[in-house]
This record gives sequence, structure tokens and C-alpha cells, in this order.
Amino acid sequence: MRRNIGAVYEAQSENTEFTVWAPLVQQVALVTDKETYPLQKGDMGYWAANIALPPGTKYQYEINGKLRRPDPASRYQPDGVHEWSSVVNHTFAWTDKAWKGIPLEQMIIYELHVGTFSSKGTFEGVIQRLDHFKKLGINAIELMPLAQFPGGRNWGYDGVYPFAVQHTYGGPDGLKQLVDACHAMGIAVLVDVVYNHLGPEGNYLNDFGPYFTDKYHTPWGKSLNFDGPYSDEVRNFFIENAIGWFRDYHIDGLRLDAVHAIVDIGATHFLKELAKEIKSLSFALGREMVLIAESDLNDVRHTATFEENGYGFDGQWADDMHHALHALATGEDSGYYMDYGGIEHLELAYQHGFTYTGQYSKFRNKQYGSEVRHLPAKNFVVCIQNHDQTGNRMLGERLSQLVSFEMLKALAAAYILSPFTPMLFMGEEYAENSPFLYFVSHGDENLIKAVRKGRKEEFKEFKWAGEAPDPQAISTFEQSKLQWDFENDPNKAAMFKFYRQLIKLRQHPVMRDRQRKHLTTDSNEANKLLFVTRKTKGRALWMALNFSNGEVQVEPKISKGRWTLLLDSADKKWQGKGSTAPKQLKKGLTITVSPESVLIYEKD
Repeated sequence: MRRNIGAVYEAQSENTEFTVWAPLVQQVALVTDKETYPLQKGDMGYWAANIALPPGTKYQYEINGKLRRPDPASRYQPDGVHEWSSVVNHTFAWTDKAWKGIPLEQMIIYELHVGTFSSKGTFEGVIQRLDHFKKLGINAIELMPLAQFPGGRNWGYDGVYPFAVQHTYGGPDGLKQLVDACHAMGIAVLVDVVYNHLGPEGNYLNDFGPYFTDKYHTPWGKSLNFDGPYSDEVRNFFIENAIGWFRDYHIDGLRLDAVHAIVDIGATHFLKELAKEIKSLSFALGREMVLIAESDLNDVRHTATFEENGYGFDGQWADDMHHALHALATGEDSGYYMDYGGIEHLELAYQHGFTYTGQYSKFRNKQYGSEVRHLPAKNFVVCIQNHDQTGNRMLGERLSQLVSFEMLKALAAAYILSPFTPMLFMGEEYAENSPFLYFVSHGDENLIKAVRKGRKEEFKEFKWAGEAPDPQAISTFEQSKLQWDFENDPNKAAMFKFYRQLIKLRQHPVMRDRQRKHLTTDSNEANKLLFVTRKTKGRALWMALNFSNGEVQVEPKISKGRWTLLLDSADKKWQGKGSTAPKQLKKGLTITVSPESVLIYEKD
């Protein structure tokens, strides 16, 4: 049974219902700067009171007459993680009544970090760039975590108030303005949420109740209690959080961080319970609500249906395509890249969504992954860059700093024109060359030292040279901001147009058919070539991807008929050296595929 928590303002009565879970304490009171209000203990350890306090009221909870703490379910922390919580009025002049959302299979997702996306580092800064998304062809943006974190500089995965929108980004009203503006332009909004741990600084949940467990551990902090004593109320806390994003902020989807670190051995996994609640809410409100899991297990349970005893998520990040393309293009073979590097790894990713579906992994020293043939391609969200794969490099290098301009175009085509759901990382569409680094703004010196040490430990598996930038330094944050002068650079301007063309090509009738049974592949390992054929209703597309640094002569394995050149990344209009591909192609003809390039032909 669901239970409202936190401070819920009731506009009709002009009262606020305060509810906090604290099952093991003797007394809880609500404290403002003027008065103290005792709360009454009810069932399941919830303390509550209905008090005539207006929006904007700052408050804390007093535990056992001594300890004062912010509200664990605070909707707003205007002065930071250690200070007073604030009552929020969620009434807002929404203009998106007709908005019904966008199914995952139709999304072109753009991941961004609010603090570094614009010079302002706010929701308003994102609103000012919405025309950029429309021009590019983006119809969904994914915001890195917004839950209140310490200070003003953080990736967001150190959040400690899951319900509170980061105050330096613009708070609750700023997020609503962004979502409303996006919906007016046909753009869906997804948000990253972290339900596997909370950050260390400002994390006061244990003062209220057994939110955490010692049975399991995560690399980032104590594991949350999803299956032990008192876990019903912990599950309620996070499910209510998810519901709030959809109900109060009109968010269209959530991406759950590292779900493999959410351990639940109960009969109904927390993720399944969450998905059922969100599907019910979606039906009740009459709009699409998307759930995406991030997991490094290649586990089909996340997107398998309830009837298949799955968790019922709409999609999951599929890292194998990223790893396969990155290793091919860069030649890197340390860390998890040791399991990739051949065309065969990319070909398997195209065929299955995962490269590893039960084979032995050298990096993991065990068999890895599960069979995925029955899952639709739309379930897999793929990319060539994201916050993890870029920012968790020691120097935060983007692909534009690691491979040639021509290779960048080939990589972009490889994943955007796959049958899977593509996700761009902010700036890649114009070959941004500023790094995206890891940054924090903690206030605890011991924690700052621990973060610096932890980052160095994390890089040991990789053969990277140099010294990691200081995560605490403001210069590290400033270096990570996007540079928006790309139109003045011929290569960057051409890359933007190339990305726009690739996204437009996804609307081709053949590309809109995402069924993997209509896709076939062929490869040439020696020359690093992958050939992809897509067919539907008598029409076909043939694509050649050359990841080598030399031109290759090939005789396409195509059917009889008239084939017309749709795209050659070597064309001068894309700042290439010039296309040598014939405008028309027929069976038996030998053609030249330029180095580090993609060719696409269409059969009518």
C-alpha cells in the first residue's frame, strides 16, 4: 500500500500534511524558525501532522527532542544538503495537457548534464538551446541526476535527497518550466535516478530509520534495504519518488542507475514492483511513461515482460555496442575493452543487442550475459559516448580527441543507423573536443581526500598515462562545459549536419522497421569491414562500414535491381576527401569503400 511522505501542500485547505517514517524513535516534532509542532505516530512507524504552514516555509524534524535533521523526503533544499527543507506548492500553470509522450522505440535521446550543458548551468540554460535539439532531430533529452547533492558541482550520483530538485539548477519551478517548454516543442524529458545508494555528505536517512542494510555492499556506499526487515517502507520511499517525477514534474521517463547494485532476494523484486506501479500510473494519466535500466550484467530480466517473469522495463543501456565500436576505433584493449576489438564483436551486437550472451569473458573470468533473441531491438539503448564512458576516463577525453574526424562519422552512423534506440552524449553531434571530467564540490576535507584517492584506484585497470585532474577544483568543472561556437569551425559544422542527416535517415521506411529478423550482417575481419542489409516490404538498404585506415575493394552481396547511393561519409560536403562511390550500384559490381567511412545504398 502506497503512503505519501514528505511535506504535501494542500492548496484547497492551505494546510501542509507532513509525514516522515521513523519506526524506531520515541518522538518526532516539526520545527520552524518560530514554533515546534509535535507529530503523531501511526501505523508502520509513520509520524504525521496536518499543519497550517504555507509554501516556502522552512522546516526540520527534531528527533527524540535533540537531533535536528532535514526531511528525508524534502522537495526542496534551497540552502543545501545540511540546511532547512522547504515546503513546495506543486501547482503550476502547465500548458502540456495534450501531451501524450513518446514511445521508447521512437526516441532519439540526448544525454546532458545541466551544470555543464550551458554557460548558465541551469534549467533556463537548457531551455535556451531547445532550438538546437529541434534542428538536430532530437525528440528526447535525458538529464543526469537532479536530486539535491552537496555544493553546486557534481555529476549528480552523490545525491542525498531523492525528492528535492537541485537548487543551483533552478529548483522545482525551474524543472517544471523546462519540461513544459520541451513538451511544447515535441521533446520528451527523461531523468536519471539513483536507487542503489545515496551519497555520503548530507546523508541523514539512518537517523530516521533502517534505510540501509549491511547484508550487501555497493562500490559507492551502503546498500539500500529492499528485502530485509522494514523494507516495505524503504520500497515505498523510492516508488513514491518515482511516481512524483511523473506526476508532479510531468517527466516522461526515468533511467535507473546501476540496477545490478539493487539487491533484492524477495519474491517480487523491487524493480518489478516499481514497473507495475508506473504502468498503472501511465494508464491512469493516459500518457507514455518510460523506464530504462542501466546494468552491466547483460540480463534479459530487466526488459522481459511480467508474464515472462521479467521486471517489465521498457529498455536498458546496452554497453556492448559502445565497447565494440570503441575498441575497434581506438585499439584500446585494457580493462573491459580486452573482451572486444574485432568486427565479430560488433556484428554480434548488431545481431543480438548484446555481444556477450553467455560466452566466456576474459575480463570477468567467467561466462557473461544471457540469450536475447526474443527481445525487440527497441529495448536496447546504444551509444558511442555517455557520461560514464567519457567521464570515467582519467582525462575525460571525448572520441573527438581519440580518433580521426572520418572515424567519428563512421562510428556515428554505426549506432544511429542500428535498429536500436540511439542516445547521443551532449556535444558529440558537433565533435566537441573539451573533456568531460569527474567533478565534485564537497565540504568535508576527509571526503575530498577519499574521492581523490578513489579516482586513482579506479584507473588502475587501464593503461592511461598522466595525472587525473582534481575532482574538487572548480577548473575541472569549468573545463567540462560545452563550447557553443561550433558553427565557426568547418569540421564541427559539417559534423552537426552529418548527425542531422543520420537522424533523418532513421525515418526512412526501411529504417523504421526495427525488427531484427529483417536485418542481416556480413563481415570481413581482416579489413575491419561490416556490411548490414535491412529489408522491409520490398525495399532495402545496404550499408558498408569500414573501420580500417585503408580503402577496400568489395563486391557487395546484394540482390538484383537498382541501388542508389544515399550517403557516403567521405563526400566533400561532410568535409571528407571526396566520394569515389558510384551513384548507382548493381549486383556483381566491385566498388571502393574509403578509409574509416560508411556507404549506404537504397534499393527501390
